[in-house]
Amino acid sequence: MKQYLLSVCYAAGSKQPTPAALQKIMRDVGAVQQEMQAAGAWVFGGGLDVPGTAKVVRHNGRKPATTDGPFIESKEVIGGITIVQTSDLDAALEWGRKLALATTTAIEVRAFF
Repeated sequence: MKQYLLSVCYAAGSKQPTPAALQKIMRDVGAVQQEMQAAGAWVFGGGLDVPGTAKVVRHNGRKPATTDGPFIESKEVIGGITIVQTSDLDAALEWGRKLALATTTAIEVRAFF
């Protein structure tokens, strides 16, 4: 079995969903997570705080230095992650499709080495 990272991606600077929309999204994501758990595919998952709260630790040759994040400037940011364990990429992509429907955002699917 291989593990895959399913990253929830959304446009940087996009507005937060309304409370009603966010409640539906969270309910739908919870249902997908329960389905993943029942299938034995779910390993770990969670949402991330807004990008402006990130901190970056860099090694500058002497000692690590901490600065305000996010790490990179990008058109998209990661809002959360799920790690699944599946037999192959096709199965991971199917979980990605379900999660994309639940979150209403893009889901990037990447295998771990």
